[in-house]
Amino acid sequence: MAAGLDGVVAAQTRLSHIDGTVGKLVIGGYPVEELAPEASFEEVTYLLWHDHLPSVPELIEFTRSLRDARALSTDVLDLLAAAARTRCPVIDALRVATDALTLGSKDDDPSGDAIRLVASMPTIVAAYWRMLHDRPPIAPQPEMGHAANYLYMLTGSAPGAERARVLETYWNSVAEHGLNASTFAARVIVSTHSDLVSAVAGALGALKGPRHGGVPGPVLDMLREIGRAADAEGHLRDILDRGERIMGFGHRAYKVRDPRAAVLEHAAAPLLAANAGDPLLSLARDVERIAVGLLGEYKPGRGLRANVEFYAALVLHALELPKELFTPTFALSRVAGWTAHALEQLDGGRLIRPFAEYVGEHDRRWQSLEQRA
Repeated sequence: MAAGLDGVVAAQTRLSHIDGTVGKLVIGGYPVEELAPEASFEEVTYLLWHDHLPSVPELIEFTRSLRDARALSTDVLDLLAAAARTRCPVIDALRVATDALTLGSKDDDPSGDAIRLVASMPTIVAAYWRMLHDRPPIAPQPEMGHAANYLYMLTGSAPGAERARVLETYWNSVAEHGLNASTFAARVIVSTHSDLVSAVAGALGALKGPRHGGVPGPVLDMLREIGRAADAEGHLRDILDRGERIMGFGHRAYKVRDPRAAVLEHAAAPLLAANAGDPLLSLARDVERIAVGLLGEYKPGRGLRANVEFYAALVLHALELPKELFTPTFALSRVAGWTAHALEQLDGGRLIRPFAEYVGEHDRRWQSLEQRA
């Protein structure tokens, strides 16, 4: 039996290919290091759904469909206001409000659901974040792109082109990554011919777990605790001596450096440099170098290298997003991959129904309650 289904092939997909032995990630046929820094998020989403990059007319129409689906209904806004009164975490509010997107919808339209999910989830997160801080939600602006709109709805200020580009690069890097836990959850749900909204709500539930989607925040905490490169080795040795993980290192899919780490390291640099020479990037590079050496010493042969979360922490910090928004902001990208997998599963996929190996008792005999000791 493969623990955690490790190495088990559960589906065929055209969406992405991972070669963890050489650090290669291909999304829709394009190397991530070429696609992520150049494409808009709208283009990557279209690629995942349609298996080709859009032409100019196709992109104009696709952008219009997203623009027209960004606004939230009064019912969803009321639900978010109720959640804000309880101070529930952002990821929980996103999950609950996402599920509520089906309110008043009677159409069995997977493609329409996919548009609604990708378009409205950034509005949900931004509206809820403002409600948590006693500020009114800000309506999306039709002339802004997807990434710029999210930053605008959070702050009320139109972001510069560089900031929006950095967020797009991050989103493009993490939009799709094979059958990770949340994506597999979405495919299992939709394999029953449930709807895409239910599948994405289930994926959000899987993403909430800290073993899947919660690492960039702890990476940032670790870097701040280290503070100086001179203190990095001692701090990291303490972590390893306690038998704990160094956050942002190691990945089930990769035995070398995660290719997305290089993309995000490069993306974060200009914003951090512009922020009064923020020293975090230099510190992170030193910590990465020292951590790789120590992991080779403590865990030889494991191939533990920097993963996407290590430099995602720097990107999200450079964008001045609070840690509470790190995982929800990741979800706003990965929903493109979740919906693409769901649509792919609906196109002729079988009900996903694996077996479990029984390891319990045999040959027990019934005893009445009076006979039991």
